[in-house]
Amino acid sequence: MRKLYFLLPGTSRTYHCGGLFAELKTVQLVQQVGKAEIVTYRQREKDTLFLDDLLQPGQFQNGIFVVSWGFDVPKLVARLKSHPVIYHAHSAGYGFRLPPSMPIITVSRNTMGYWGQQSPNSLIYYLPNQISDEFCDRHIPRDIDVLVQTRKTSDYVQHQLLPTLQQQCRVSVIDSFVEDLADLFNRSKIYLYDSAEYWAQQGVSEGFGLPPMEAMACGCQVFSSVNSALADYLDPGFNCHKIACYSVDYDLQRILSAIQKPAFPALSEALLADYRTERILQRLAVILEQVNEFFDHQERYPASIPSLTPWRLTQLKTRQFLRKLGQKLRR
Repeated sequence: MRKLYFLLPGTSRTYHCGGLFAELKTVQLVQQVGKAEIVTYRQREKDTLFLDDLLQPGQFQNGIFVVSWGFDVPKLVARLKSHPVIYHAHSAGYGFRLPPSMPIITVSRNTMGYWGQQSPNSLIYYLPNQISDEFCDRHIPRDIDVLVQTRKTSDYVQHQLLPTLQQQCRVSVIDSFVEDLADLFNRSKIYLYDSAEYWAQQGVSEGFGLPPMEAMACGCQVFSSVNSALADYLDPGFNCHKIACYSVDYDLQRILSAIQKPAFPALSEALLADYRTERILQRLAVILEQVNEFFDHQERYPASIPSLTPWRLTQLKTRQFLRKLGQKLRR
């Protein structure tokens, strides 16, 4: 089994975000079924490999690079073209293309569908992000009526909905890193998450959307947008509420009602099982075994299936047009 080298720009506070923390969790999970190590490529860090050093002659042997940092992927892929590389895909929509020689592991079915269309000749897998065991309903008193994190939250929520809510209930607004988010979710009755506007501005998709699922696992009622990967697991009317619907008054009415009487129970462990460590490790073992077999095959055989490039699409469309034209002329 080849060792996996996870490429990250850095791991310091400068790079702190959901994608980084999810990738660090993935490294820890891989280390339970095989060998894995972090490699930084923008900043050098103590006791961490640096890509420039690893690519020196004789330093890299029989390993697989894992790239994930969306906007950096094209440059990294070009630089690593002579090495085995996996793309660990979080968000979708960056606009780059990948060769069929590169397996793609996606964190959501939404992203898997995107790459299934963009790279139909690639090896593609689904490996959801992990929901840690601390995210569970602790059945403690909930002293926060409404919780919202400002990052990724829409202008509507911050500047229209929250000022109105703050006049009628206990609202907690988080605008910095939280050490124990599970505790905060357990203290909250309602969690607001409206990321559609944020991702539209970024031009890419919501990769997974961990906070709403983590909140639901803690028994917190969720009002959320359902864009991109959030639609993998959110089901408005059945396990969550859709936010930003029609008017401030309508949202306000539903939120205040949910504070008084929760509409949904905490997600059951049966529903969360696919996102817990045991099930993910099972999937990961299968994926890594098959990826290693794939790279073994690459060493012996060349690619032989035509890629769905823009030029090939033009050829296919032209052929289809000529075939239909020929059918009409024969009538």
